[in-house]
Amino acid sequence: MLMKPSMDFVFKRLFGAEESKDSLISLLNAIIKSDSPIKNIELKSPDLEKQHIGDKFCRLDIKAKTDKGEIINVEIQVRDEYNMVQKTLYYWSKIYSDQLGESENYKNLARTVCINILNFKLLDNDRYHNTYRLKEITTNEELTDIEEIHFIELPKSKEIKSEEVNNIDSLLKWIEFIKEPESETVRILELTDETIRKAKTQLYKLSLDKKTIEQYRIREKALYDEISALENSREKGRKEGLQEGEVKGELKAKKKLAKSLLDVLDIETISKKTSLSIEEIRQL
Repeated sequence: MLMKPSMDFVFKRLFGAEESKDSLISLLNAIIKSDSPIKNIELKSPDLEKQHIGDKFCRLDIKAKTDKGEIINVEIQVRDEYNMVQKTLYYWSKIYSDQLGESENYKNLARTVCINILNFKLLDNDRYHNTYRLKEITTNEELTDIEEIHFIELPKSKEIKSEEVNNIDSLLKWIEFIKEPESETVRILELTDETIRKAKTQLYKLSLDKKTIEQYRIREKALYDEISALENSREKGRKEGLQEGEVKGELKAKKKLAKSLLDVLDIETISKKTSLSIEEIRQL
């Protein structure tokens, strides 16, 4: 069984590797859709450290500099922490400001793009891909393209039928690969899309590598621990006599967390760790 790229650790190992640069460039071009596509990138992300993988606060993002001088940061978010917009703006500002050394000129600051691929629904619309820039609120006139933020919500993407494969948007192809790398749709895509075929080959290698499997399990355990912490919080609330409305709120939070993990963990594991029944999870 292949590891799922919708797990942040797998996404980082797959798209953040030198041997996968062609696939990352293809994914970035599918997202940004510039009139002047990216031709080359220089990866700036640090290597994964084993001792940090189990830390739930560990950022498994990919940072790259394009041949046009742009700085691009890509991160997949497994769970909703209810602060996604604020966190994105914070990280964008940090990446942007870190470009400038002491006494350097502001004109040296490069266009900075943050891309968030989400395993949960965030925005109140039906679009799976939303892009934001700085604009004047009355005229919609763009101030600058130096700041650009993307949210790609995986649960909002439609199911792709095999007969539709040749007519779908390039981003939808990558979304399908990230969500279901072993699907029939991806098997068809492999026949015509070299970058997806390369990514699938690299994913096979990762899924068979003992060290990667060990690191994957460490990261998976971190997710389990977070679910357990949620359960412990609920139990503590019971003991302290939480009001019925608050208990319902906690249950709602558990269901939301469970839903965000459906593309990463199997239903039985989610049920065991959250105390939600399998039927409750299937209805999410």
